[in-house]
Amino acid sequence: MPRAKNNCMKNKGRWIVFGLLLVIVGLTAMILQLVGAQWAFLQFLELPGRLFAFVAKVVMVMAGFIIIALANTNWDRDRRESSR
Repeated sequence: MPRAKNNCMKNKGRWIVFGLLLVIVGLTAMILQLVGAQWAFLQFLELPGRLFAFVAKVVMVMAGFIIIALANTNWDRDRRESSR
């Protein structure tokens, strides 16, 4: 069991960085969309339509925040507190 805990803690930083990148890319993509520009690597989102692209960018930002929140959660402490 300690091995799984160590593995989870080792990847915590990577998950936080991944979530932060999702938030930053999503927010900047929405700001660029307001002025009529777009990221070159996100152009495929515009194919189904502008509304789909906007919703996908909002989902990207929300997923980033959720990943950051889950990575910062101390599951062992929460488990101990809920069992009291």
